Amino acid sequence: MTPDEFRREGHRLIDWIADYRQHIADRPVMAQVAPGEVRAMLPQAPPEAPEPMAAVLADLDRVVMPGITHWQSPRFFGYFPANAPLAGVLGDLVSTGLGVIGLSWQSGPAITELEEVVTDWVRQMVGLSAAWSGVIQDTASTSSLVALLCARERASGYAMARGGMRQGEARLLVYASAQSHSSVEKAALLAGFGRDHLRLVPCDGQHAMRPDAFTAMVEADLAAGRRPCAVVATTGTTAVTAIDPVGALAAVASRHGLWLHVDAAMAGSAMILPECRPLWEGVEAADSLVLNPHKWLGVPFDSSLYYVRDPQHLVRVMSTNPSYLQSAADGQVKNLRDWGIPLGRRFRALKLWFVIREQGVGALRARLRRDIANAGWLAGQVAAAPGWRVLAPVPLQTLCVRHEPPGLEGAALDAHTQAWAERINRSGAAYLTPAVLDGRWMVRVSVGAEATEWADVAALWQAMRAAAEG
Repeated sequence: MTPDEFRREGHRLIDWIADYRQHIADRPVMAQVAPGEVRAMLPQAPPEAPEPMAAVLADLDRVVMPGITHWQSPRFFGYFPANAPLAGVLGDLVSTGLGVIGLSWQSGPAITELEEVVTDWVRQMVGLSAAWSGVIQDTASTSSLVALLCARERASGYAMARGGMRQGEARLLVYASAQSHSSVEKAALLAGFGRDHLRLVPCDGQHAMRPDAFTAMVEADLAAGRRPCAVVATTGTTAVTAIDPVGALAAVASRHGLWLHVDAAMAGSAMILPECRPLWEGVEAADSLVLNPHKWLGVPFDSSLYYVRDPQHLVRVMSTNPSYLQSAADGQVKNLRDWGIPLGRRFRALKLWFVIREQGVGALRARLRRDIANAGWLAGQVAAAPGWRVLAPVPLQTLCVRHEPPGLEGAALDAHTQAWAERINRSGAAYLTPAVLDGRWMVRVSVGAEATEWADVAALWQAMRAAAEG
């Protein structure tokens, strides 16, 4: 493809994306295909001869679009907000168009230095002190893995440079609440702690980790000769947006020398609102934290910001310095290959840069306040309706609800809950995600798509009542 052909086809593709976004509200929110249906429309072998781009674009409509659940729809209330404003789409296009790879500062100085600037912009936006330094990872799963690897090395005296985590020594322990994200368990396993050495701390009535229970578990493990290593506190748990008491957990972690990692993947975006910052009070005492602008803040996936208070410790654990990447600039610059697991990196900072500049912090704050207000309105409607219950506090934009008809309980109530949620999803009118809370199924309503306004939330509430009573 020549630059002129790219210009022509690129205009067509931009028009296609613009039309898609303009009319996205007219589409059923959930994909309307059965398992294997998309695959059946694709050839089993690759084409030997070139195909015209017109045919490829036509297959976007014929093959791809029926198999898309529309995360950018104003009626998408599932999982978490994963906004992709068009300014961010353009930033992603520039990144791919440049085709550069950040192996070192010298391989693309702007990749490193723009990332340094935008991560510091976000640090300021969420009210963190200048003690924090940030880097862009792909997801919070990777950030949590990096945090636990760093915690492991600090606790073991950098055992990776010797024999690693040897069976003959007391094994290191990681603590998290039962409401923490599944990626925390996965990170603990990948970092070599082992499932038997992941301690799930009981939660209180608000589904937040109990500091007293955490303290008792740490002290009991120490008395038994075990080695507490790290604790993961969550600001905004996945299922119910519960808020762990970071400050109280930090005091215990500091007293016993544990690494404190704060998972604020979704709720971290809310910290651009000064009124929300008490939710993570004590965060300055943490060792690391993660927040995902590719969720509620509104940067196209993937953009996960990992912050640390001691960059030299991170670099000591993650650094690699092959001769072919060394340059005369190394002593003067940051090499981001030493700040995470991958050697190379995309120019992900462009998406964040484009969005912050095109939106402005004021507009980002206004959108988040709109979502919080709309979630609060829906929570009030649910709480006031006979037979409906809000099952957990609503500190931000996620509701956990259940319709409980008289006389229906146990497995029958679970079946009812899953059935009415499925009716809504299959109808295409909206998209919701059921989940289990305290052993029973409920429905999560995550308000926060870029295009979602009060009218969309009101239409969802009408659909919920009709589906539950139908």
